Amino acid sequence: QVHFVESGGGSVQPGGSLRLSCVASGAIYSIAIMAWYRQAPGKQRDLVATVTSGGSTTYEDSVKGRFTISRDNAEKSVYLQMNSLKPEDTAVYYCGAVQPGFNSWGQGTQVTVSA
Repeated sequence: QVHFVESGGGSVQPGGSLRLSCVASGAIYSIAIMAWYRQAPGKQRDLVATVTSGGSTTYEDSVKGRFTISRDNAEKSVYLQMNSLKPEDTAVYYCGAVQPGFNSWGQGTQVTVSA
């Protein structure tokens, strides 16, 4: 089973930017859809963005126009460029495969947006 390690989080002011990275322990070219999720304190883990093996993307409404997801199968990596960050983006961010039974979550990376 492929495992994921997320990095790139941090503390930024509103309007700032961060680029999250996720590196897999094995090949991801066979994973049709990769995604970024986030979990705010006291809330469930929610889907933020997806990217297919062909590069097609989808975004949760609140991040459209601000976040960009991408993947590099050769590097076994998935990225999330986050611009114009807002306090409500504060959460732990996780990457994962969108497939039945997926439960191989990493530690995540904390993103905190505050003045």
